[in-house]
Amino acid sequence: MEKKHKILILDDDADWLSLAREMLAALPSHPEILTATTGKRALALLESEPVRLLICDLKMPRIDGLQILAIVRRRYPELRTVVLSALEDEEFRSRAYALGVDMFWIKIEMQRNSKMFIECLESLLGRDDEPGFRGIQSKSLMDIIQMECLTRSSTVLRITRGPLVAKLWLQDGELIDAEAEGVRGEAAFRRILAWKSGTFENLPAEPNRERTIVKPINALLLETAQDMDENATPATPESIEDSAHRKTVWKLALLTREGAEFVISIPPEGMGEPEAIGATNIAPLVKWTRHAAAIARRLGERLEAGPVLQVGGQNLERQVLVLERGEKLFLVGWPADAAGNLMEKTKKLVASWDS
Repeated sequence: MEKKHKILILDDDADWLSLAREMLAALPSHPEILTATTGKRALALLESEPVRLLICDLKMPRIDGLQILAIVRRRYPELRTVVLSALEDEEFRSRAYALGVDMFWIKIEMQRNSKMFIECLESLLGRDDEPGFRGIQSKSLMDIIQMECLTRSSTVLRITRGPLVAKLWLQDGELIDAEAEGVRGEAAFRRILAWKSGTFENLPAEPNRERTIVKPINALLLETAQDMDENATPATPESIEDSAHRKTVWKLALLTREGAEFVISIPPEGMGEPEAIGATNIAPLVKWTRHAAAIARRLGERLEAGPVLQVGGQNLERQVLVLERGEKLFLVGWPADAAGNLMEKTKKLVASWDS
C-alpha cells in the first residue's frame, strides 16, 4: 500500500484551519492533514512526523511565521513550504521567497482560485525524482523574477506600467542588468520592484549584455525589503501592530543576510523579557548567557584588565558569541563551519539590532 504524504498547516486561526483542512481534502493524492495553532506545536510535529509540506501563515503571536520558516529551512532543508497569508504586501512576499519558500499565496486569492491552489499543492507533493520546478504561481512581478531565476532562464523581461517601460536581463538564472526610468543596475531594479501593477513579456536573451548587477538575487530582495521598512511610517493607530511586525521581519532578514542562526537580546533581570529571533526554548540559553557574562566580569576584575565584553564558545553544532551592548546582553549563534571574522560580524549584527 502506497504511503500517504503528510501536510502540516500552521495558523493561529482555528476556524481557518478547519476551512483549509476541508479544502485540502480535494487533493487527488489524499494526504494526511496535520494542523497546529502555534509555532511551538508545529516544530514539535515536524520533529516527530515525516511531513512532506508545510503551509504556514505569516502573522502569528509569539513565534512569527517567518521565524518558523527560517528555522525550518535550517533543520529540514528538503521540506517543501507554502506561505498562505492575509497580508497583501510585496515586502513579506519578498522575505518569504528569500527564505526559500516554494509558493506564496494570499488567502483570498486561494479561495477564489481553489482549483489552481490544489493543483500547485499536488505538484509539490510529487515524487522526489520528478524533474523541473515544483510549483509555479505567477501572481506578481516578484513571483515572475523568482521563477525565471529558479529555472535558470536566459531572457529579457520587458515590464510596462502605463507610459513607463523597464527591462530586466537574466542570464542562466542570474540577474545581470536592469534599466528603468533612465537609470541602470541595482537602482533600476529597486525602482521596478516598487511598481505595484503592470504587464510583462519575455523577449529573447541578450548574452552579450554588459553586466551591471553582481549581487545574488536573494540579497537584492532582502536589501529592497529593508529599504521598504526604513521608509515606511505608520499612518494610523491600527498600523502600530503592523509596524512592530515589520520590525521583527526586518530583524529576521538581517539575521538571514549575515548568515547567523539566531540572535537573543537579553535585558537586565526585571527590566523586560528577552527577545529571540531564529531560536525557540530560549530560557536555558538566557540563563547560560547571563552566567557566562557574570563570570567574564569577575575575571576582568581579578585580572584588573577592565570589563570583558566578549565571550565566545564552540561545539560540534555551532559557534556562539556573547556581547554586551549598553545594558543588554546579546547571544548570537553561528553555524559550526561559519567562516570569516565572526566577532566582527557579530558586532555588526548587534549594532544594527536596536537601531
